[in-house]
Amino acid sequence: MRPAEPADVEAIAELRAVVMRPDLERLGRYDEHRVRQRLRDGFAPQHTSVVEADGAFVGSVTLRPAQDGHWLEHFYLSPDVQGRGLGSAVLRTLLHRTDTADNLVRLNVLRGSPARRLYERHGFTVETQDPIDIFMLRPPRTERAPRGAL
Repeated sequence: MRPAEPADVEAIAELRAVVMRPDLERLGRYDEHRVRQRLRDGFAPQHTSVVEADGAFVGSVTLRPAQDGHWLEHFYLSPDVQGRGLGSAVLRTLLHRTDTADNLVRLNVLRGSPARRLYERHGFTVETQDPIDIFMLRPPRTERAPRGAL
């Protein structure tokens, strides 16, 4: 991962359109322009990382500070690298940072998205939901001393 730059916005917006299209179409919410514009409007390069594999752009993730922790947003991986453990590796890295800082993490995922299983494997649980989104939360995890240790 590397820090995002303002010039990364279009590549991330395009990837967002590709990755989210199946779920948005299933929910009757896909709009060719809006899917890209929402990313552009909220793009915060100072909180965003670009994911690269073999030197090529394959994804992005934003960890935006919030009053009570962080929001995990704009986590997209190119379909050709999904299912290979890269998403888990990125999440482990980010969650290690938030755990070290004793911060909780929130996110939202579209109903029916296979990404929900990834988040659940990493300790996220449902906080609330509506007809479109599922809002999830993960409290910080702290290393505990093994039983019997002083």
